[in-house]
Amino acid sequence: MNISEQAVIGVVGSGAMGAGIAQVAASHGHPVRLYDISPQATRQGIARIDSALAKRVAKGKMAETERQGILARIQGVGELSQLAECRVVIEAALEQLEVKQQLLAELANLCDPGTLLTTNTSSISITAIASAVPDPGRVAGFHFFNPAPVMKLVEVVSGLETSEQTASALCELAQRWGKTAVRCQAMPGFIVNRVARPFYAEAWRALEQQVAPPEVLDAALRESGGFPMGPLELTDLIGQDVNFAVTCSVFNGFWQDRRFLPSLHQQELVLGRRLGQKSGQGVYGWPRNPSALPFVAPEPAAASARQIRRSREGWFAGLEALVAPIAISDNVTNKAVIELDDDVVLMLSRGDSAGAEAQRLGRAVVLLDLAADYQRSPLLVAAAAPQNTPNQTAKALHLLQQWDKQVLLINDYPGMLVWRTVAMLVNEGLDALQKGVASEQDIDTALRLGVNYPMGPLAWGAVLGWRRVLDILERLQRHYGEERYRPCSLLRERSLMEQPYAQ
Repeated sequence: MNISEQAVIGVVGSGAMGAGIAQVAASHGHPVRLYDISPQATRQGIARIDSALAKRVAKGKMAETERQGILARIQGVGELSQLAECRVVIEAALEQLEVKQQLLAELANLCDPGTLLTTNTSSISITAIASAVPDPGRVAGFHFFNPAPVMKLVEVVSGLETSEQTASALCELAQRWGKTAVRCQAMPGFIVNRVARPFYAEAWRALEQQVAPPEVLDAALRESGGFPMGPLELTDLIGQDVNFAVTCSVFNGFWQDRRFLPSLHQQELVLGRRLGQKSGQGVYGWPRNPSALPFVAPEPAAASARQIRRSREGWFAGLEALVAPIAISDNVTNKAVIELDDDVVLMLSRGDSAGAEAQRLGRAVVLLDLAADYQRSPLLVAAAAPQNTPNQTAKALHLLQQWDKQVLLINDYPGMLVWRTVAMLVNEGLDALQKGVASEQDIDTALRLGVNYPMGPLAWGAVLGWRRVLDILERLQRHYGEERYRPCSLLRERSLMEQPYAQ
C-alpha cells in the first residue's frame, strides 16, 4: 500500500494539533485539505501555520519562497465532502468517542475505499473508533506529539481490525515526514501516555504528602534525575485540564487500577480553573518567576567528620566513583555506602524511609536519592532519619558539600523522589511489554522521543538492575499496603536472571 508524495492529505480539526499536522504534511510536498466545523477556526489554524513559518524565516531557518510554497499547498475547506479526494485523512477533533466515530463514519462514505482513516487521539480506543466504519481495517491511530512540526515521535496504533498494510503504510509515511514511528496496540494510553503516568503521579503524591515544595520536587527530577523538565511544571505547560483528563482516561480504561489513580490535588486545580500557563495560574504563577531553591546552607567546618569510611560493597556503582578516594571499611554493614564517626551512615535509598533504616541499623542515617550521574549532577537530594541529632545529620550533609554538591533536604520519604519515580516507570514499561502493547525497542524510543526522558524505561531498568528496581517496589508496597506499587511479573522474571547483589 503506497502513499505517494503527491497524495492529498486531509486534516480534520484546525487547533494546535491539527494545524501542526497540516504544516508537517504540506512541508513535505503534499496538498493538504484542512477542515474544521467552524470556518473561523480553519482561518485561525492557517494563520497559526503562517505565523510559525514566518518565525522560521525571520530566524534564517527557511527561505521566504519555501514558506509561500507550504502555505499554497494548504487549502481550508468548509465541507467534509471536500476531503473525498484525500488518500489519508487525519482526524484531530475533540477527544470524544462519539465525535470521532461520527466523523470517521461520514468520511468512510465520502472517501475512496482505499483511503486510510486515522485519528490523532491520545487515549481513546482505536478499536472503538473503528467500530463505526464498515471497513475497520483501514482505521488506525496516527498520534503526533505537540508541537507536531518539532516532535519526532509518532505512535502508529492498531485496533483489533487494523490491517498490517494500513499500519505499515502509515509508518512509511511518518518516516518520509522526518518522524520516528513506533507501533503499538490499542491499549489505554498507548505507549507514552500509559508508561509516563508515574512521572506525574509520584510528584502529585509527594506534593500531597508535603514532602517538599513543588519547586523542590521539580528540581529533584530535573537536575538530579536528568529529566528535561520537572513533572509539576510540565503539567502547567501541558494544561492541568488536559493532563488530568488523560490520567482519568487511562485510569478508567484500566478499570480503575490504582497504578493510575488521579490526584485529588490536581482535580482541585482543574475545578478552580487554575490550568497552568494558559490561565496564568496552576501549580505556579505564570509568567513564572522561579524562586531560589532552599539549598542546605553550608555546614560549618565543625561538622566535618573525623573518620570517613566506605563500605566494602556500595549499593549503586554510580556513587562508587564519587566516593572512590575513601578507604574501605571492614566493619560497616555492606548495605551502607559511607560511614562517618558518631555512628552516622550515609546510604542510598532502597525504598524504605530513613527512619526505618535507622531503626534497623541502630545508627543515625541520611539517605541519598537516585541521580542520573552522581559526579555531574549539580545537586543531590537527601533525607534524614527523624531519630538523628542535628549534629549527626550535619556531618553527612557537610561531606556532600565538600564534594561541591548543593543539597536539597526533603522530609523523610520512602524511596525518595527520583528513585521511586524511575522504578515505577521501569515497572510500567515492563508491564506494557509483557502485555504486547509494543516492542521493547519501541517502548524505549517512544519515551525518549515523545517526552524526552534521558533513557527509555527498559534500558534504564537494565542499567540500574532489575533486582534493585524490584527491591524498591516491594519495599514501597510493604510500606503503603497498596496495589499501586505491585511489581509486574516480568520484572520478577528478569530479576531472577541477574546475579545476586549486595543486600
